[in-house]
Amino acid sequence: MKVMLFAPELFLLLGCLVLFFVSLGSSNAKTARNIIISIAVVNILICMGCKDLTGELFFSAYKIDPFSQLFKIIMSFGLLVVVLFGRELKGIEQNVKAEYYLFLLLSTMGLIMLVSSVELLTLFVALELSSYSLYLLVPMRDDHGGLRYQMESAIKYILFGVVATGVMLFGMSYLFGLTGTTYLNELIPRLHAMYDQPAVIVGIAMVMGGFFFKLAVFPFHFWVPDVYEGASNETTAFIASVPKIAAVAMLIRIAVLAAPEGKTIITMLMVLAVCSMFYGNLIALVQKDIKRMLGFSGIAHAGYVLLGLITLKETGYATAMYYIVGYLVMNLACFLVICKVSRNGENVLIEDLSGLHKRAPMLALTLAVGMFALAGIPPFVGFMGKFMLLTGALREGHLPLVILAALNTAISIYYYLSVVRITYASDPEDQPMVDVDGMTKALSVSLMVIIIFMGLAPARIIEVASTAVKAIL
Repeated sequence: MKVMLFAPELFLLLGCLVLFFVSLGSSNAKTARNIIISIAVVNILICMGCKDLTGELFFSAYKIDPFSQLFKIIMSFGLLVVVLFGRELKGIEQNVKAEYYLFLLLSTMGLIMLVSSVELLTLFVALELSSYSLYLLVPMRDDHGGLRYQMESAIKYILFGVVATGVMLFGMSYLFGLTGTTYLNELIPRLHAMYDQPAVIVGIAMVMGGFFFKLAVFPFHFWVPDVYEGASNETTAFIASVPKIAAVAMLIRIAVLAAPEGKTIITMLMVLAVCSMFYGNLIALVQKDIKRMLGFSGIAHAGYVLLGLITLKETGYATAMYYIVGYLVMNLACFLVICKVSRNGENVLIEDLSGLHKRAPMLALTLAVGMFALAGIPPFVGFMGKFMLLTGALREGHLPLVILAALNTAISIYYYLSVVRITYASDPEDQPMVDVDGMTKALSVSLMVIIIFMGLAPARIIEVASTAVKAIL
């Protein structure tokens, strides 16, 4: 029974070992691709089979509960989608494609371990396992035309990541020094008993900083535009989606430490939410590269997610989970189009999407649905997610914050719909046709159906999220 609790992690570890040995051979990119696709599919099935299991491992430092199991399923799904639509790896050097898949799977394993970590040191080890694997993916990009800006992006990514890790470790030392324990379930009651001490607020805020970096919350966002632009399209698709799922999971776990006397933490989250939304949306207005635009857009969406955390209540946490899952699907839909429009793995400018509705109607529709959803237009998941986040914040009396968030939604509509306008209201001119295979069509339809279904029927998803959140309260 103990083995079953750790089954998804053991299977991914076995998969990493297989890919490691495959990477030692030659002409192994296709073999590695087939292996990781099989691993991703089987891992989803394993995670779903283990979703009702509960228990503790490693001296209670690792907890299996409905909360962690739900996030494991979601992240496994994200990995599968990224691998499927990026299976050609057009933007990755030919001689490192097997290693690329290895580090991609290793990062996913670290993220899956992260959401089950309920002890500070275990949490740190899992976070670093996922992070350093991502740091290695960025410089693997093929240097088209002799450009080497992916190296600059990788350096910025790792430097900012190390700083964020140092801040988080410093915060963990505060919490340990105050409470004498590194276990989250023991930290909670002890911290609540000494909430009048400033060191408690500082410790919790610094620990959150490590996950603010993953989620790209202002002011931990400086790496985002350069890394999004410098990394390959496939790598950016992964960085922009899957790690953010784990970041929200851990922010919810840490936010529980602040309840119920978390007024200072609420104020901090409100300030960061407003700064993230305004900074991300205003800078996104002037972007020409669609990946940079989506990077700044991601900063703004991180601000929206924080609206769910400021409630410090079950409903707010569940809504934040709903929104970040919706964001995962919306983002993947957009990056699917980017990867297919890019002929040789180069970056895609917004103007390169001209007349896409004539060159690839299915991709144009997928991009339009993704952009409409990100803009918060009904009946898509983005609208329902923002509506529930704003309603929850308003219920807690944060009217000024709700007004500012609504204003930011209006700002974002301009640049999202500008992409749709270029896609549908302009001529292709000399832009080439885009080849769309059966797998791409299937992924496009699947992502669009999920986006629409989540927007039309959110009640069941919120119910599942609420059940998961109850397991950690």
